[in-house]
Amino acid sequence: MKEEASKVSPSVLLSIDDSDPIVCPALWEAVLYTLTTIEDCWLHVNAKKSVFPKLSAVIREGGRGLATVIYPYLLPFISKLPQTITDPKLDFFKNFLTSVVAGLSTERIKTSFSECSAVISAFFECLRFIMQQNLGEEEIEEMLVNDQLIPFIDAVLKDPRLQDGQLFNHLAETLSSWETKANVEKDDKTAHSLDKVLLNFWERLSEICVEKINEPEADVKSVSGVSNLLQVLQKPKSSLKSNKKKVGKVRFTDELPESNKENEKCVSSEGENSEGSELMTEPSLTHNCSDLISPLRKKPLEDLVCKLAMMSFNYVNEQKSEQHLRFLSTLLSSFSSTQVFKMLLGDEKWSIVKAKPLEIARLAQKNPAVRFLYQKLIGWLNEDPRKEAGFLVDILYSALHCCDNNMERKYVLDDLIEGDLKWNSILQVIEKACSSSDKHALVTPWLKGEIVGEKLVTLADHLCNKDLESSVSSESYFSERWALLSLVLSQHIKNDYLIGEVYVERIIVKLHETLSKAKELSEAENNDSSVSFICDVAYNYFSSAKGCLLMPSSEDLLLTLFQLCAQSKEKTHLPDFLICKLKNTWLCGVNLLIHQTGNTYKQSTFLCLSALWLKNQVQSSSLDIKSLQVLLSAVDDLLNTLLESEDTNLLGVYIGSVMPSNSEWEKMRQSLPMQWLHRPLLEGRLSLNYECFKTDFKEQDTKKLPSHLCTSALLSKMILVALKKEIVLENNELEKIIAELLYSLQWYEELDNPPIFLTGFCEMLQKMNITYDNLCGLGNTSGLLQLLFNRSMENGTLWSLIIAKLILSRSVSSDEVKRHYRRKEGFFPLTEGNMHTIQSLCPFLSKEDKKEFIAQCIPPLLAWTKEDLCSTNGGFGHLAIFNSCLQTRSIDDGELLHGILKILISWKKDHEDIFLFSCNLSEVSPEILGVNIEIIRFLSLFLKYCSSPLAESEWDFIMCSMLAWLETTSENHALYSVPLIQLFACVSCGLACELSAFFDSATLDTIGNLPVNLISEWKEFFSQGIHSLLLPLLVTVTEESEDTSETSFQNAMLKPMCETLTYIPKDQLLSQKLPSRLVAGQKTNLPEYLQTLLNTLAPLLLYRARPVQIAVYHMLYKLMPELPQYDQDNLKSYGDEEEEPALSPPAALMSLLRTQEDLLENVLGCIPVGQIVTIKPLSEDFCYVLGYLLTWKLILTFFKAASSQLRALYSMYLRKTKSLNKLLYHLFRLMPENPTYAETAIELSNKDPKTFFTEELQLSIRETATLPYHIPHLACSVYHMTLKDLPAMVRLWWNSSEKRVFNIVDRFTSKYVSNVLSFQEISSVQTSTQLFNGMTVKARATTREVMATYTIEDIVIELIIQLPSNYPLGSITVESGKRVGVAVQQWRNWMLQLSTYLTHQNGSIMEGLALWKNNVDKRFEGVEDCMICFSVIHGFNYSLPKKACRTCKKKFHSACLYKWFTSSNKSTCPLCRETFF
Repeated sequence: MKEEASKVSPSVLLSIDDSDPIVCPALWEAVLYTLTTIEDCWLHVNAKKSVFPKLSAVIREGGRGLATVIYPYLLPFISKLPQTITDPKLDFFKNFLTSVVAGLSTERIKTSFSECSAVISAFFECLRFIMQQNLGEEEIEEMLVNDQLIPFIDAVLKDPRLQDGQLFNHLAETLSSWETKANVEKDDKTAHSLDKVLLNFWERLSEICVEKINEPEADVKSVSGVSNLLQVLQKPKSSLKSNKKKVGKVRFTDELPESNKENEKCVSSEGENSEGSELMTEPSLTHNCSDLISPLRKKPLEDLVCKLAMMSFNYVNEQKSEQHLRFLSTLLSSFSSTQVFKMLLGDEKWSIVKAKPLEIARLAQKNPAVRFLYQKLIGWLNEDPRKEAGFLVDILYSALHCCDNNMERKYVLDDLIEGDLKWNSILQVIEKACSSSDKHALVTPWLKGEIVGEKLVTLADHLCNKDLESSVSSESYFSERWALLSLVLSQHIKNDYLIGEVYVERIIVKLHETLSKAKELSEAENNDSSVSFICDVAYNYFSSAKGCLLMPSSEDLLLTLFQLCAQSKEKTHLPDFLICKLKNTWLCGVNLLIHQTGNTYKQSTFLCLSALWLKNQVQSSSLDIKSLQVLLSAVDDLLNTLLESEDTNLLGVYIGSVMPSNSEWEKMRQSLPMQWLHRPLLEGRLSLNYECFKTDFKEQDTKKLPSHLCTSALLSKMILVALKKEIVLENNELEKIIAELLYSLQWYEELDNPPIFLTGFCEMLQKMNITYDNLCGLGNTSGLLQLLFNRSMENGTLWSLIIAKLILSRSVSSDEVKRHYRRKEGFFPLTEGNMHTIQSLCPFLSKEDKKEFIAQCIPPLLAWTKEDLCSTNGGFGHLAIFNSCLQTRSIDDGELLHGILKILISWKKDHEDIFLFSCNLSEVSPEILGVNIEIIRFLSLFLKYCSSPLAESEWDFIMCSMLAWLETTSENHALYSVPLIQLFACVSCGLACELSAFFDSATLDTIGNLPVNLISEWKEFFSQGIHSLLLPLLVTVTEESEDTSETSFQNAMLKPMCETLTYIPKDQLLSQKLPSRLVAGQKTNLPEYLQTLLNTLAPLLLYRARPVQIAVYHMLYKLMPELPQYDQDNLKSYGDEEEEPALSPPAALMSLLRTQEDLLENVLGCIPVGQIVTIKPLSEDFCYVLGYLLTWKLILTFFKAASSQLRALYSMYLRKTKSLNKLLYHLFRLMPENPTYAETAIELSNKDPKTFFTEELQLSIRETATLPYHIPHLACSVYHMTLKDLPAMVRLWWNSSEKRVFNIVDRFTSKYVSNVLSFQEISSVQTSTQLFNGMTVKARATTREVMATYTIEDIVIELIIQLPSNYPLGSITVESGKRVGVAVQQWRNWMLQLSTYLTHQNGSIMEGLALWKNNVDKRFEGVEDCMICFSVIHGFNYSLPKKACRTCKKKFHSACLYKWFTSSNKSTCPLCRETFF
């Protein structure tokens, strides 16, 4: 190496400023290696000109980003430099260190902690090395301290960013090394030099510290720096390693000698609550360790502290400088001693305040720290409340630290809290105690004492009742007091409360009392109330009480919190933000509760009481849907929290305690309103022979849910949560709860017209996934069916229907049910439960099973006494079961049916008084009503399903009984509100309906099997009898009824009654003698009996029950063809005298139509034409629209039956009233966009799918499955009739409508109606039997053409009529065929006439052709044309020219003349221009 020195030295040493991060470490290794191994390396380079300037530049620039690499090499580097190179030493070291310090001020170094540390570390290492090498050389010593170290400290004090770089620790370590050396060094000279250096250092340090502090507006950063420096210098030793790892906690564990182990524990535990301030050193530690500080440091440091403390104190006194007060606080925290306090007080005398206790006076006399506290500190604390006066509290702790023992401290603090300290100061005193275990140790006896406890209880009372006083104080005034309460409840030191437990309990009781009153306040009051603060306090209390058992009062508080969250806002009046807070709080409390050890449920009053409260809530029938939702949501949160418990049985036990007992369930089931029975009774699914309709929905409770629904929903929700976690419930609770849920749902399903809130309840269950399938899918429900079956056999009613529903919905198979009734004998003797079970199972039983049941029923039917006939285990029950079997069409044994009929006939002979023939039902027992209902049911089913012929005596029995029962029904209409009588009325009318249907559909084949005179007897007597009873009854019932809803049970008999009335023959209808009903001023040509019939029935088309509307329509439909003849007889009175004669269709219908038009304007008026409206079936609007469309069907039927002349008069009336225009607009809101039949949508392969225009509408009363299609189909039917019977008027409306409507109508009609109408029109021509003398008519379906050939003598006229694609909207074109013997002009006239007739007459093509032929015939007969319209017969009113001019003798039509006079504004003859008389 030495040989290559000349090359190596320059290449290494001259590259010393290389800043490549990869090269740099290796380069510095090479530099040190070169200096070590090549002794004469400096001979090959110029150190002062080449190497040092480069090194200096790198260091001044802070290592150019490589400080962590370069700076650790500086000490080894300068230690290897030979003295010859560094001379003169003073200048060299001065420049070198100045460069290092300069590097510290670069921005990069300031922002990087690691680089800053590297620079500072290097500086102190080099400084110590240079000092060590040059001890005794005063110039260098002074240069190092005065020119390097002190300015360096000064610079760092000004820039807080540099203080993170461990400078103060390095300084303390440097001083410690010098002090140690000075103490240990035997050489007096060295020790003397070090003493001198240290003395100089302290003098200079004191100067810069005083300079920083001795300013009225001292710089915050500098003051902070000084206090940090003094704190670090006060440490006995410095441990840089431990400090490097310090993260927000101050622990001096590795600095403590063995004797301080206890202290060590104390400090370490404090780390958790410490706020992590690096300034926070523990006073006790500093004092324990102060003996270890070198005397060389102790004296100057204490002098400096005293000087700075006094200076700060003076600034505080003179200028109230907060900055100096903070500094003083920090100094006293680190250097608290009686000497400092004594010095601060100076010569000031202690003036004894008389009010102070004797102990305090003695303490103050003895202890300057206590005196300082009273004389100075209290004044500062009570000045304007500072936002952060924590530093003053630190002074308080420094003063307390100087007391001899804890009792003295307790005396002082007790005295202060009684009057001198404000609440915010107390809060800070306690906060400081919580954040440091040493401070806590100082004040523990005081915190646990009686005076603090009582003071805090009083505070809680005041805060909770602040709403009752006028709230003058600010929000912060209260918030800091609440913070104090929260702190004392939530802070735990070593699993113990800060204050006495008895006081914690009393505070919680206060909070609980206030929360309980929250419900009584309004929402606005609650917004400002203390509830929010109580939530915060309770939350903190529950969050922090980890190892502590909850005390009883806190469980009461928890219960109240839960109750507030489980009730709806309407009840608690709490705003949303508070509810959210309350929820978080109680969940936190429950969470704490379940993580306690032991048998939680028995120990916890909260769990027991909350279960009891929940049970009472749902059983009280006071909940609406919103309240139940809130309750279920809260329970869901509660149970999900309970699931986290280690006690796996906890949830099961909790659910068990909410579960009602069997008797409670029974009571709730009985309190359910009994309307559910209506439908099963009407449909024959259940039979009853006693009155049980006691409970009803009360008006005031329309929003409250029955308790059974609430309870079953709550428990279902609870087991849903439990099952998801696979928790097993005891005592078959799962099956019982599911059974009760099914009971609730079945009850709802059976209701006729459930109120909206019940529908909302079921929707809520669906949303929450509380369904039978969900519950069964999650748990083992093997015993459920057995439970349901047992209850059905025991109680019947809804339990039986539930089993049927489960089988029907395929949740349970018939075979599964069959296992439970292997022995049929088990059902007998009959009880209500047995009977209902069999009735419900009937639809699902096999034929063999049914035969077995029937076999059991037949023998008893033969042998009953009169009393037994009416009992459940007698005639009533057995016949009811027989009917249920018969209803499912499972009995095809004709002999058996005839046998039963014979038994009934024998009953009539033996016990006729049981049969309710023409009697007053108010005195009849329900048992007799029940058996009559079953007998009538049997007869109806017998007629329906028995195929074998009946004997005359059997017919007599059935028909005479039917009429007698119907009389009873008619006479007792006032009692229809009694359910069994309503049912009796239904089945009576149903029997009449079955008989009417039977005879109505009788064919020649079936008549052959009937007795000879039966048909004539039916027509002349029985049919007449039925309708003479039912028509007046219909009028009576509709006049009396207030509730007109079809689905209402009170109107159940309307369906069978109205259906029976649809069979009324026309002659019987005309012969009905109803009370006279005429309207004053009503124009009519009808006889009085007909007008009465119309006036009685027509208004019922407005009645809000569909059966009535349809029955009235059927009856009036039969009358319509009879009515036009009365206008025809009076036609002459509407002669030519009127200018535009018009005649109203029946006045009763037209006045009804006007009312309906107003109603429909409200329903449909605001909807644009073409936008389809869906009318909800059976709604009020549905009845209005149905009545309106049926009225139009009647008017159009009437119109069709009228002659051409009458039609012209009627259509003129309709045009004047614009009724038809309104109808057409409404139809295009009601007809569907695609009027195809739903079931034929699949069969698109057919050429012509079925539409509402091709299929006839069947208006059935009993069939409700097609209700959604009723209105659309009816609208299409009316549109079809309108186009067919009033084509000219529809054409006129279409042509005058706006473009958008014009296009909609054209498109729809062309697509769906034109083909149907064209086909019907052509077919009617082909099949027409009308014969014209001298004219033949043929039709071609494929080309939509009609050919008419007119011949008279030698003249032959052939016309071709072509139907348009949008027939009948578009114009019908008339083309000429053969023409023989007719002049061209005449020919054109006739073609024009036919075209006019076909366009403007409201009739068929055949009617148009007949009119035209009549016109031509008149022409050939010599009748002259009207010279205005050039036609013999008028195109609109079909009149002949009758008005002749006196001058020219020409005749004109009245209508043409009227038009001529009005359009020309003259009264002259159109031909001779003479005045027309």
